Amino acid sequence: MQKINNQLVLRLDDYKLLTAYLNTWYGNTLVERKSAQDLQAELKRAKLVDKDEFPADAVRLNSKVKIKAEGREDILELVLVMPDKADMKMRKVSVVAPVGAALIGFREGQQVSWQVPAGKKTFTILEVVNE
Repeated sequence: MQKINNQLVLRLDDYKLLTAYLNTWYGNTLVERKSAQDLQAELKRAKLVDKDEFPADAVRLNSKVKIKAEGREDILELVLVMPDKADMKMRKVSVVAPVGAALIGFREGQQVSWQVPAGKKTFTILEVVNE
């Protein structure tokens, strides 16, 4: 796993929810387990902030996000959710899926590089909407 010159920032309430979940969840597949381990490592180095200090353009749980993969023209729109809310038909991506784990805590304009099942991918975060 590698991030490109980025420091992730997380809301304290999201951090608590994610760490509690990850401490009791072991993943259904090898890919999920590896992604969960990588996410746990990232959570340990995150800058934690209160709700009032959280940047409006940073990805968090329930963020609507537009991303573009390096070398691709299409733009992917998704919502980052907890695993039990994931639904690919509705473009709701689990935070423990490789792309979900790659995005949480990063901001519009940042690039994130992450190992996904198809190989190493670099994404640019184009837009983040938090409601």
